[in-house]
Amino acid sequence: MSTTLAPQQDRRASPRRRGHGRVDMRLSPSRALPLVPAVGLLLVFLAGPIVWATVGSFTDRALTGVGAAKPEFIGLDNYARLFTDPVLPLSVLLTVVFVIGSAIVGQNILGLLLAVLFRAGSRVVAGTVGVLVVTAWVLPEIVAAFVGYAFLSADGTLNGALSLVGIEGPNWLYALPLLAVILANTWRGTAFSMMIYRAALDDVPPEVTESAMIDGAGTWQRLRYITLPMISGTIFTNLLLTTLQTLSVFTLIWVMTKGGPGDLSRTLPVLAYSEAFSFGDIGYGNAIAIVMLALGAVFSIAYVVSLRRRGGVA
Repeated sequence: MSTTLAPQQDRRASPRRRGHGRVDMRLSPSRALPLVPAVGLLLVFLAGPIVWATVGSFTDRALTGVGAAKPEFIGLDNYARLFTDPVLPLSVLLTVVFVIGSAIVGQNILGLLLAVLFRAGSRVVAGTVGVLVVTAWVLPEIVAAFVGYAFLSADGTLNGALSLVGIEGPNWLYALPLLAVILANTWRGTAFSMMIYRAALDDVPPEVTESAMIDGAGTWQRLRYITLPMISGTIFTNLLLTTLQTLSVFTLIWVMTKGGPGDLSRTLPVLAYSEAFSFGDIGYGNAIAIVMLALGAVFSIAYVVSLRRRGGVA
């Protein structure tokens, strides 16, 4: 009796399977109930503003005047104006360069490099440098922006250090504004990537790298052919997260340059804010925000497609 009942009990305890051994992952009402508060919060704080901005982009809503009291539906007028605005192509280009320079190249490559060095270095050095890097990340964005401004301004720390060796540096915020905000945002956001990659590297089986060492693989070969392929899923996920976060950076750029000089650091968030709140044209600012949302969707789809092709997700 026991030999015949045991398999039946095991089958009853195991998840239901549908065709070819696939597990039935459908949620029952009791399992879905705990998700209701999270879904509600997403609808209120994520979907709600997106719907409001989308609807507002088709109106002449403004901060003051008739547009504030009685906004009217104007169809695609804001988008027609947007795509004939000479500032938009420059703003999109600056946004893409800012995201690539700060998120994709800066934060990810520097974060991965620091994670690899910390794993190979001593605990004292890794701990000390790790604390310094994480400190920049935990600072409020506005504080980090003021630090970047103080470091790169005409009378800032960088030029003060250069003057000690007889070099007179320019006002970096005016001479190279986009590079200045890229460096400041990279400095602030690298800690996140570093911690993500440190956790991923700790999950790489040590026996795999030890076998490669025995076979004569050098440090670079082990990193390129073993470590990086094994953490490729983490790399793509971190690229997606840092890209979306960097795409929405506003406070740091506004405090350091206000989008200037001229329009040389006016990324899409800064352009949307300027139009909506500096010039009071809420409808036009919403249209710019929708373009920024579409740009983020393009980056997200590109990362997800690349990850699927690499077999990172099902």
